[in-house]
Amino acid sequence: MAEKPSSPVKDKNYNLITILQESLQHAWTMETYIKDAEEQGDEELAKWFRKIQRNNVKAGEQAKEMLQKRLASEQ
Repeated sequence: MAEKPSSPVKDKNYNLITILQESLQHAWTMETYIKDAEEQGDEELAKWFRKIQRNNVKAGEQAKEMLQKRLASEQ
């Protein structure tokens, strides 16, 4: 397996923005998985997907707060 090249951008705020975007993207994607599980009658799986979704939303909210504080302190 080939190694993924390192990012040319070595910036902590860029990394934080990336995690923010990915967390919220995963939360949005979970909606599809939740609906699929519900349509197939698998409430256990839908419940588990909802838990993952909540965790991703929480991580996204925390990342937004951290980014706001960091950008405000740089001004």
